[in-house]
Amino acid sequence: MQKAEGREQKTALVSNRPQRLRRLPAAFRLLPSSASGFTLLELMIVISIIIVLAVIVLPQYQRTVQQARESVLRDDLFQMRKMLDQYAADKGKLPESLDELVNAGYLREVPVDPMTGQRDWVPQTGQDPNSSEGGSGVIDVHSASSDTALDGSTYNEW
Repeated sequence: MQKAEGREQKTALVSNRPQRLRRLPAAFRLLPSSASGFTLLELMIVISIIIVLAVIVLPQYQRTVQQARESVLRDDLFQMRKMLDQYAADKGKLPESLDELVNAGYLREVPVDPMTGQRDWVPQTGQDPNSSEGGSGVIDVHSASSDTALDGSTYNEW
């Protein structure tokens, strides 16, 4: 008799679904159909807010990226000029090219110009003041980019 009562209870639970749903934990119950989504107006408001925030943030982001590239350019120029001076002090003459700094071990490699994305630095050559034979060599280095910096100067003047 107990088996028959158990079967009747299982059959009653399967056929009587609303009672079964009430017994489930709250996390497993389905939401009522009236609260199942967003209205078009709500979605349009959220999208408008996101667009306004993007318009405000994007110029600041681009400016920050530009400042970082300019900072890398300044540091690269400083390091290469320092190595030019160090080479001249050690060897008693100016290097013929930037590659000579790499071959002599003063630089690991010629850095990439952050403004052009290439190793296309413009070396400035001149008379070597330390040479008794009147030789010449690289006395300075500049960027190959003619773009304007945030301070109004051009990168090839730095």
